[in-house]
Amino acid sequence: MRNRQLHQALAAFAEEAGLQLSHETAAGAEVPFEVVSGGRRDSPFYCYRPLTGDFIDERLTLLGRLPSFLPAVHGLSVCGGLERYLEARGERGYPAEGRARAEFALRVFLTRTFEEATEFALTAERLERAYSELESCLYDGRTDTVAIAPLLGLELDSDELPLGDGLTLVRGDALAEDAPAEALWAPGAGRPHLLAVLRWEDAPGDLSAVAHARARLRRLLTALRLFDAGSFGFGPVAWTRTAGGTWEPFALGALGARREGPIRIEIGHEDELRAFCSLVTRRTPDSGELAWALRRFELACERPVAAEALTDVVLALRALLEPEGPASGRLPGRLAAICALPEGRAALTERVAHTVALERTLMTGAPAAVVETLTAELAEHLRALLRDALCGHLQGDLRMLADRIIGEAASTEQPTLA
Repeated sequence: MRNRQLHQALAAFAEEAGLQLSHETAAGAEVPFEVVSGGRRDSPFYCYRPLTGDFIDERLTLLGRLPSFLPAVHGLSVCGGLERYLEARGERGYPAEGRARAEFALRVFLTRTFEEATEFALTAERLERAYSELESCLYDGRTDTVAIAPLLGLELDSDELPLGDGLTLVRGDALAEDAPAEALWAPGAGRPHLLAVLRWEDAPGDLSAVAHARARLRRLLTALRLFDAGSFGFGPVAWTRTAGGTWEPFALGALGARREGPIRIEIGHEDELRAFCSLVTRRTPDSGELAWALRRFELACERPVAAEALTDVVLALRALLEPEGPASGRLPGRLAAICALPEGRAALTERVAHTVALERTLMTGAPAAVVETLTAELAEHLRALLRDALCGHLQGDLRMLADRIIGEAASTEQPTLA
C-alpha cells in the first residue's frame, strides 16, 4: 500500500456505501440481472449475472450524501493518473474536469468493489482487490514524493482539509503515514501538530524534492497570511520521503513570528479557505510592484520586532501608492481614500501620517506598545490592499484609483457659486 490516506478514505466510503445499499435491498429494492449463456453449446442452462453497476448508478445521489463521500472524492482528486485507471477499467468519455473525474472514478471503484454481488457486505478481499487495481494504475512506474511540515497559527475543527493540487492540512493524530513522532506532536504540549502534507510525482528534470516542497509551502503561507491576520508560520524542520523510503528532515528557516493565538477554521468556512488558497496561488505575480509589495508584507510577518516590521509595511505601501517617493507625502491620503469611508478618511489620513512619522523617529525611543499597535493597524490595511488586488476586487493602478477617489470627493465638496 503506497497511499494509506487514500486507502482509508476509500475504505470508509465503501463501508458506508455498502451499508446504505444493504438497507436498500432490505427495503425491497432488487439488483437487476442479465441472462448470459452457460458457455456450452449443448447446455440448456443459462447464467444470471447481477448488474451491480446499474443498481449503484441508480443511487448515486443517495450515496453522494454519505459523510465519507467528499473525503473519498478529495482523496482521488489529488492523485494523478486517474485516467489510466478509468481506461484500464474500460471506461471512455469520462469527465476532463478534476472534481467530476474523481467522482466518476469513485463510482467505478465502488462498482468494482461489489462487482457481481447481490449483497453488499464489505469484505477485506473485495476491498483489497479493488484498491490494489486502483493503486497499481495510479502509482506503477511513478515516483511518489511526500513532504510534511508542522503548520503554526492555524487550527481546524476537522481532522483534515484537502486544499487541492496534492496539498492537504491534516492533524498529526489523523495522519495515515508512519511519520516521525516529532513531526506529529508538539514537544511538551501533549497535542498534535497541524501538518501541511504535500504529495506530488517526480519527473526527470524537476526541482529537487526539498526545493519543490519549499516553494509550495511558501505559497501556502502567503495565502494564509492574506486570508486572515494571524501569526502563521512553519516549524523550523520539515520532512520528505520518496517512493515510501526513509523520511529525510530539511530546514524551512524562520518562517513566522509568533505574536498571537491560532486562528480556528470552522467546518463551515473550509470551502472559503480552500477557494481562497487556490485563487491566490494562481494569481500571485512573479514580478512587478505587487509582487515586490507582497514580499515586503511577508518579511513584515516574519519580523520578531514590531519596529522592524513597520519599515517593511511602509515600504510595501509606498511601492503600491507612492511611486513619487516619501517626499511627496501622498501615501496617507491615498491609503485613506481606498481603505476608509468618506466620513473616516480624514481620521485615517492623520493616523497613517503619524505612523509614517513614527517610523522615521523610532531610534529616539518610541513606546513599544504604540509601535506594535500602529504597525498592526497599518499592516492590516496593507493586507487588505494586497488581498483585494490579487482577488480582482481592486484592478489597475492603485495610485490612480486613489487619486480619482480624492478628486471626486473634492469636486463634490466645492461650494456652488451664486
